[in-house]
Amino acid sequence: MPSSGRLVVLAGRLVDVVGGEVLEDRALVLDGDRIEDVLPASATPSGRRTIDLSARTVLPGLIDSHAHLIGQMDEGQGYAYLVNRSSAQEALTGVTNARDTLLGGVTTVRDVGTFHAFVDLALREAIEEGSIAGPRMMCAGAYVTCPGGGGDITGLPEVPVPSELRMGVSSGADQVRANVRRIFEAGADFIKVIATGAVLTSGTNPGEPELTEEEIRAAVEEAEARGTHVAAHAHGAEGAKRAIRAGVRSIEHGCLIDDETIDLMVERGTYLVADMFDGDWMIQEGPRLGYSDEVLRKTEMTNDAQRENFAKAVKAGVKIAFGTDSGIYPHGMNAKNLAFHVRFGQTPMEAIRSATLVSAELMGWEDRVGSLQPGRFADLIAVDGDPLDDVTVLEDIPFVMKGGEVVKG
Repeated sequence: MPSSGRLVVLAGRLVDVVGGEVLEDRALVLDGDRIEDVLPASATPSGRRTIDLSARTVLPGLIDSHAHLIGQMDEGQGYAYLVNRSSAQEALTGVTNARDTLLGGVTTVRDVGTFHAFVDLALREAIEEGSIAGPRMMCAGAYVTCPGGGGDITGLPEVPVPSELRMGVSSGADQVRANVRRIFEAGADFIKVIATGAVLTSGTNPGEPELTEEEIRAAVEEAEARGTHVAAHAHGAEGAKRAIRAGVRSIEHGCLIDDETIDLMVERGTYLVADMFDGDWMIQEGPRLGYSDEVLRKTEMTNDAQRENFAKAVKAGVKIAFGTDSGIYPHGMNAKNLAFHVRFGQTPMEAIRSATLVSAELMGWEDRVGSLQPGRFADLIAVDGDPLDDVTVLEDIPFVMKGGEVVKG
């Protein structure tokens, strides 16, 4: 539960992601789970309980806009194993994953899908009720994919596949529309379409498009009718361009995009979410974890290309949000992706803004998270050292607050 009454948090250095500057000696005045005011420390109201972070740098809680809180790290051989796991088993993985994510300083996630449909929605509900610890969740509910595509269960002999594993499998725009409606009716917040093949899905090619522009547009129209958006998993250029022209809000991964794709993203205002840290993790740890030769080959094919295209996208002015594909690596290590943002073209402030304000804008949640302004949730982190000098200090966050409640520190 959030802190009762009013609380003051003293910040030695406060990262103002809206103004793009660092403010010295500030006081955050909290009222329950929200920020009431931001004042000079010398103007701190008297008689209120105080948390003294005057020796630390205070930032908004991080936002991971490409997270998977459901599941375990068994994907190196594809997803066929999920046929033998129940939705209940998958749900229980989310309890630990959500806690570790929050303790890692990520106070909000856009959870971009799970094979066992709607398990993410149950996790979101449990977090909102306060029965388990975890970040705020925006949930996709299920993948919208073509039969045998990157969001389907592949690599199986002819055996029955439970319906919850194929909730969004669609052929044609009409079926996409019908499945998207089912996903929204179940309580999803947005839609995730699989526009190309995937690295981890057996028998699919990351560079090849899998949905038509018409099919993706059907999903976009249904989402827009409900005031929300579509995120598109897209490695290859043609699949990404179809998705952008259809009106998706974001391209996820973007490993094999081309200059035309980047120009189109700038023109349409499409966000890029690039998970660069996990590629190194997969190459380094994949052999030990038993990754298949196919998965390792596709990882090698996409890893360097993604970084080159990320650098091009930054230089071209594409809107860059922050997402990590959490679940491929151990949960809680999300902030390791920030160093790659800096290494491949962003300044430390730009990287921090991507993981706070820009990701909140992508989600349409900038009125509630992503900055330390009055009216926003009191979601904040504090670190020793200066993340604008060395962004890797955010990989070890000693203090985390969510909704006015200290969850670490």
